[in-house]
Amino acid sequence: MLRKLCALMPVLMVGLLVCPAAADFTVNVGQSTEPWLGYVNVFELPENGGGFVFGQPWGVPDLVANFDDPNNKVTFRATPIDTTDDFWYKNGTGGPGAEGNKLVEADLYIEMTDNALAGQTMTFEGEVLSNTFVAGRDAYIFIKDFASDYSSFNQTIIPAVPGPFSINLALDPGLGRHVQYGFQNIGANVWPSDIALAGNVVYGTVPEPCALAMLAIGGLALLRRRPA
Repeated sequence: MLRKLCALMPVLMVGLLVCPAAADFTVNVGQSTEPWLGYVNVFELPENGGGFVFGQPWGVPDLVANFDDPNNKVTFRATPIDTTDDFWYKNGTGGPGAEGNKLVEADLYIEMTDNALAGQTMTFEGEVLSNTFVAGRDAYIFIKDFASDYSSFNQTIIPAVPGPFSINLALDPGLGRHVQYGFQNIGANVWPSDIALAGNVVYGTVPEPCALAMLAIGGLALLRRRPA
């Protein structure tokens, strides 16, 4: 049996190493060294009408997003606000245990403006390792394709449910568009010391098919070294 496996090894290695080219354009979760951006859109709470208040860029550390590069993971938490005024907290009672007075949509994403992507299909892959957000707090995974002036966009968006994910979007063929992919949290703002109580979502990178193939080859090599 061992001789048969060894005889097949050259064929297996060729078959495993020749990985098919990805259709169009595929991206994965990535690490902190990539050009991650942060943005928040702030709304009134539903009981106050739910109207849009403002939107602006936000620092990635302030979102809060913590990367664990050696383990190919990122943990995305609720958005903390450390001011005590009644804009952000009910009855102006900011502090431990305070109830947030605004609904915050926090986006952690990478933006691509390369016209070479126009008309292609983008695929975003990864894995939701865990989602411990409490009730009333939601998390999503998205690809968005904005017009050049951000006045409109197409999107694919799904809930962050534990397990592998793979979403795709056919990109508009127009030039000058902004393609974003990443993660979104939606929920009331929290006091910084209460952030752990709100839960978090942990995302990870799914190994590329070629990486899995190399692992398989490694296993065959170990088998080859064992005595008959």
